[in-house]
Amino acid sequence: MPSGYLHQDYVESFCAFGTPLRIANSGGWLVRRRIPGTALFDAMGCYPLFCCLDWTGLSRDLDGLADDLVAVVVVADPLGDHTPELLGTAFDRVIPYKEHFVIETGRPLSSFVNKSHRLHAMRALKDVDVERCAEPLAHLDDWIRLWDLLSERHGIRGVRRFSRAAFERQLATPGMVMFRAANGTQTVGLDLWYAQGDCAQAHLAAFDAAGYALHASYATKWRAIEYFNTEVQWLNLGGAQTNDPDDGLVQFKRGWATGTRTAWLCERVLQPSRYRELAGGAGAGHDDYFPAYRRGEFA
Repeated sequence: MPSGYLHQDYVESFCAFGTPLRIANSGGWLVRRRIPGTALFDAMGCYPLFCCLDWTGLSRDLDGLADDLVAVVVVADPLGDHTPELLGTAFDRVIPYKEHFVIETGRPLSSFVNKSHRLHAMRALKDVDVERCAEPLAHLDDWIRLWDLLSERHGIRGVRRFSRAAFERQLATPGMVMFRAANGTQTVGLDLWYAQGDCAQAHLAAFDAAGYALHASYATKWRAIEYFNTEVQWLNLGGAQTNDPDDGLVQFKRGWATGTRTAWLCERVLQPSRYRELAGGAGAGHDDYFPAYRRGEFA
């Protein structure tokens, strides 16, 4: 059964931005959005990734939406069963977006987690207890507190700044796996994942000041990888905002990973004349933001 990013409940957590649109041939979901100031619609994939069951059916799905949508944009799941060439049969433009750090499971963690990360994890686990939560929704209040702290710290806005109602849906979505870091009785961090078939996607994680001081992120990642190591074939740790090897998040994720996979940004104009009108004459796929008429929407 579909779970995680493939499940309707996850898509419905984006109801503030549009309505879920099931695309049957591929078994995926889009978010159908009204274009401001018009009676027209376009669609986007959910944040952070578009996933589907049959990537070969995506071209037929998009062809069938030409009368309804002006344009479609998604970031393709880097663990999906596709190639840039296959994506190119469905989209006008397919370009590298981010490198995601991944783990091929089924081997001892000591054989691939770097020495520094192993030491940090073992030290953190002396002060932090990590549990896999039986009922993630029971920890909604803690999650909102931690996410608010992270959002303020990093200036998170737009589609990534989920509401409480959105998180209620996400924590209840089939496939949600939550790891709780606690110091005594105090929750100092939560690490959220979605299990989907033969892979698990690292969704979101947040920690408070005590969690940072105790290096709780190392403890939760260690326990999560340990758990999934015998449950799935692949883990996606996600990407970073930069490819700078000295960036802290890049170093953190690379230290756990066995390799990388490319997440491809995929763009398709379904109604070229409408698109040109809306974009003020800009050509399809040649702007620094797609669709061009939505530039700045999540600033």
